[in-house]
Amino acid sequence: MSTELTPQVRRRRTFAIISHPDAGKTTLTEKLLLFSGAIQIAGSVKARKASRHATSDWMEIEKQRGISVASSVMQMEYRDCVINLLDTPGHQDFSEDTYRVLTAVDAALMVIDAANGVEPQTRRLLQVCRARNTPILTFVNKMDREVQEPLALMDEIERELGMEVVPFTWPVGMGKSFHGVMDLREERMRVFTPGEDRNHNDDEILDGLDNPAYAERFGMPYEQAQGEIELLTDAAPAFDSEAFLTGRQTPMFFGSAVNNFGVREVLDALVDLAPAPGARASLQREVAPDEKKFTGVVFKIQANMDPAHRDRIAFVRVASGHFERGMRLKVVRSGKELRPNTVVSFLSQRRELLDEAFAGDIIGIPNHGVLQLGDTLTEGESLQFTGLPFFAPEMFRTVEVADPLRSKQLRAGLTQLGEEGAIQVFRPVASSMLLLGAVGQLQFEVVAHRLEHEYGVKARIMPSRFQVARWVTCDEADGGDKELKRFIDGNSHRVAYDAVDAPTVLVEYAPELRAIEANWPKIKFHALREHAGLVFQRQLEG
Repeated sequence: MSTELTPQVRRRRTFAIISHPDAGKTTLTEKLLLFSGAIQIAGSVKARKASRHATSDWMEIEKQRGISVASSVMQMEYRDCVINLLDTPGHQDFSEDTYRVLTAVDAALMVIDAANGVEPQTRRLLQVCRARNTPILTFVNKMDREVQEPLALMDEIERELGMEVVPFTWPVGMGKSFHGVMDLREERMRVFTPGEDRNHNDDEILDGLDNPAYAERFGMPYEQAQGEIELLTDAAPAFDSEAFLTGRQTPMFFGSAVNNFGVREVLDALVDLAPAPGARASLQREVAPDEKKFTGVVFKIQANMDPAHRDRIAFVRVASGHFERGMRLKVVRSGKELRPNTVVSFLSQRRELLDEAFAGDIIGIPNHGVLQLGDTLTEGESLQFTGLPFFAPEMFRTVEVADPLRSKQLRAGLTQLGEEGAIQVFRPVASSMLLLGAVGQLQFEVVAHRLEHEYGVKARIMPSRFQVARWVTCDEADGGDKELKRFIDGNSHRVAYDAVDAPTVLVEYAPELRAIEANWPKIKFHALREHAGLVFQRQLEG
């Protein structure tokens, strides 16, 4: 352990914002940046043709559609803490990107639309967080609209998500009668004033939870809130730090992100409650955050963040040690050495050169294909961090270029987008036509748009006969590479290689897959590529 690094590690807070689409996640991201002083004016996420766009939405298609389709990384300072904030896509078609981002954070902020309550994508994301015991804070948004009763929302969250809810703030009214929130920890009321560009420092603060002036000023909404608070005092569980840190209990906050309201309490809670970076598991050992030697893992790759330079950024979560610009780093998978001199930190598309970083920080390393998703970087030690998932696609399409003279650009573009994780690209053994795999239809639309606007290639994306994919491996005890080659040769009409050259079997129907599994008992079939990747890694090291 390095006592010199410990204070820096303790200052870090690294969290992701998650939600169902349209719950207000990107708006809340903007307002957190605004409250921390990282930006001075928030962008508009409502109008597709607005002159300002969300700071965290940098891709052209995001600006056109008004949705987030890629994860964004932002760093800011607040109350002597360095906060690394990751905004994730809400749309379920991009859930794979979100799942990978969740492996790089120490906490999550869940945004719930107060009118719609717990929605399907929220449940899916919470399952991922719960599987990793990720601490979760809950922000109930849009209280300035006609919404569900707060007690009903609280009950729904507990019932649907299986977590105890501990209100830290409580709303006084809703919709046109929304008067503000009671801060149950500080025992005071923050009075609501609407206004998207209103200065948040102008909020009126009233002391006490049962101030006699409240009833006269706020009437029935206050009386109802007072009764609910009394009920919560008797019935709701007390906040338990250990239960929160293991994902069994969530603090709940109410507000209206678009009106800059209720956000400061969330930001303060993130600093006060969310954990500093902890130890991370590798195949070889557990890595402590304040170890002297640098380690990190690539959890995201983004091409063409700066279209003028056709750049390619690998986002690295620092797991331990002290990163310094220009230091020698080993890419464990390939054994290659890096000496990155143009490492950057982010405020979405705005980037700054970075001289140093510590455990919990997210750094961007420009590279030209040297780094892949899941790569571990060290100062020399052979470590492999685990947990980065790649799911078998649920939809398949063939792709061909409209202009045959642009075939080379098509392959280059798809190779980069495949390595980035925006789409899964397969090269069939018995065909020259590339195959695309995705979780949802919108991924194909985004890829077609990016191919045209970033690579100058118009592509035709057409239906494919395949419906199921599984990565294949074979243990050394069952014949290893020799048996795997025999399988590939015998099934060449339905085998393809993915972006990292992992062999994959593609079939039209699930019964066909079951028949293949029965005929090849020594071959292992994987729905999650991380499992297959571990075998390849061991073979590489062997």
